[in-house]
Amino acid sequence: MWMIFGLCAIVAALLNLIFWLLEKEPKWFRFLSLSLTALTLCAMYSMDAQWVIKEDWSALMDVVPTMSRYLWGMVIASIAINSITLIKRP
Repeated sequence: MWMIFGLCAIVAALLNLIFWLLEKEPKWFRFLSLSLTALTLCAMYSMDAQWVIKEDWSALMDVVPTMSRYLWGMVIASIAINSITLIKRP
Protein backbone atom coordinates (compact mmCIF):
# COMPACT_ATOMS: atom_id res chain seq x y z
CA MET A 1 0.00 0.00 0.00
CA TRP A 2 2.85 2.37 0.80
CA MET A 3 4.16 2.03 -2.75
CA ILE A 4 0.78 3.03 -4.23
CA PHE A 5 0.57 6.06 -1.95
CA GLY A 6 4.16 7.00 -2.80
CA LEU A 7 3.64 6.79 -6.55
CA CYS A 8 0.42 8.80 -6.31
CA ALA A 9 2.26 11.43 -4.24
CA ILE A 10 4.93 11.73 -6.95
CA VAL A 11 2.29 12.08 -9.68
CA ALA A 12 0.45 14.73 -7.66
CA ALA A 13 3.71 16.66 -7.12
CA LEU A 14 4.44 16.58 -10.84
CA LEU A 15 0.90 17.75 -11.65
CA ASN A 16 1.41 20.50 -9.09
CA LEU A 17 4.48 21.72 -11.00
CA ILE A 18 2.79 21.37 -14.40
CA PHE A 19 -0.27 23.36 -13.34
CA TRP A 20 1.96 25.99 -11.74
CA LEU A 21 3.98 26.35 -14.96
CA LEU A 22 0.73 26.72 -16.90
CA GLU A 23 -0.13 29.55 -14.48
CA LYS A 24 -3.13 27.75 -13.04
CA GLU A 25 -3.74 27.40 -9.30
CA PRO A 26 -2.30 24.01 -8.20
CA LYS A 27 -3.39 24.17 -4.55
CA TRP A 28 -5.38 20.92 -4.70
CA PHE A 29 -2.45 19.00 -6.19
CA ARG A 30 -0.16 20.47 -3.53
CA PHE A 31 -2.55 19.35 -0.80
CA LEU A 32 -2.96 15.93 -2.39
CA SER A 33 0.78 15.42 -2.78
CA LEU A 34 1.59 16.31 0.82
CA SER A 35 -1.34 14.24 2.10
CA LEU A 36 -0.28 11.20 0.10
CA THR A 37 3.28 11.63 1.36
CA ALA A 38 1.97 11.48 4.93
CA LEU A 39 -0.13 8.41 4.09
CA THR A 40 2.96 6.75 2.60
CA LEU A 41 4.81 7.22 5.88
CA CYS A 42 1.85 5.90 7.87
CA ALA A 43 1.53 2.84 5.63
CA MET A 44 5.24 2.07 5.95
CA TYR A 45 5.09 2.46 9.71
CA SER A 46 2.05 0.17 9.82
CA MET A 47 3.89 -2.49 7.82
CA ASP A 48 6.82 -2.28 10.23
CA ALA A 49 4.46 -2.61 13.19
CA GLN A 50 2.98 -5.77 11.66
CA TRP A 51 6.45 -7.24 11.37
CA VAL A 52 7.13 -6.46 15.02
CA ILE A 53 3.87 -8.14 16.06
CA LYS A 54 4.80 -11.22 13.99
CA GLU A 55 8.36 -11.01 15.39
CA ASP A 56 9.80 -11.05 11.88
CA TRP A 57 13.12 -9.53 12.89
CA SER A 58 14.91 -10.46 9.67
CA ALA A 59 12.40 -8.47 7.60
CA LEU A 60 12.86 -5.48 9.90
CA MET A 61 16.64 -5.71 9.71
CA ASP A 62 16.57 -5.99 5.91
CA VAL A 63 14.02 -3.33 5.05
CA VAL A 64 13.88 -0.63 7.74
CA PRO A 65 17.43 0.79 7.55
CA THR A 66 17.29 1.21 3.78
CA MET A 67 13.70 2.43 3.60
CA SER A 68 14.34 4.94 6.37
CA ARG A 69 16.88 6.77 4.21
CA TYR A 70 14.63 6.68 1.15
CA LEU A 71 11.60 7.91 3.07
CA TRP A 72 13.57 10.84 4.50
CA GLY A 73 14.73 11.75 1.00
CA MET A 74 11.27 11.48 -0.49
CA VAL A 75 9.67 13.60 2.24
CA ILE A 76 12.31 16.31 1.82
CA ALA A 77 11.85 16.20 -1.97
CA SER A 78 8.07 16.38 -1.62
CA ILE A 79 8.27 19.41 0.64
CA ALA A 80 10.78 21.11 -1.67
CA ILE A 81 8.80 20.46 -4.87
CA ASN A 82 5.52 21.56 -3.36
CA SER A 83 7.03 24.65 -1.75
CA ILE A 84 8.36 25.88 -5.12
CA THR A 85 4.83 26.69 -6.17
CA LEU A 86 4.25 28.65 -2.98
CA ILE A 87 7.41 30.74 -3.04
CA LYS A 88 7.98 31.60 -6.71
CA ARG A 89 5.57 33.00 -9.24
CA PRO A 90 5.98 31.88 -12.89
